Amino acid sequence: MFGHHVLRREQRLPGPPEDVFGFFADAGNLEAITPDWLAFRIVTPRPIAMRVGALIQYRLRLHGLPVSWLTRIEEWEPGVRFVDMQLIGPYKLWHHTHEFEPSGSGETLMRDTVRYALPLGPLGVIAHRLFVGRDLTAIFDHRTERTAELLTRP
Repeated sequence: MFGHHVLRREQRLPGPPEDVFGFFADAGNLEAITPDWLAFRIVTPRPIAMRVGALIQYRLRLHGLPVSWLTRIEEWEPGVRFVDMQLIGPYKLWHHTHEFEPSGSGETLMRDTVRYALPLGPLGVIAHRLFVGRDLTAIFDHRTERTAELLTRP
């Protein structure tokens, strides 16, 4: 579909799926794995009861511009998968699926699949080529590194 993109990542992490899922079930950990240059902050009072229908509001800065972002948890299957979808934010579409499965040797294979689209038609396509695609790669590279660091700490 024109203007729609998919970002996929896989990562092996120490621990069983229930433990790795638990790390992501704590919305506060999203701040810990997001690059500092986004000035990302969760606005929703904590603790956040994660479940289908849970709403989480964030604030961040994209290239110096303040952005409010609201997501809703669309699916919640502890230890297996969850899906968050942007309701308000910078994207025309943001649908992020997180999947967790045992991968042997006490590890978990975590998969991220983000389906996204930018607003503004042809301008969104140009923005994706110029910086959005590169930014998302950098953000998910950082998430991969930080998640591995945080989950391997004793």
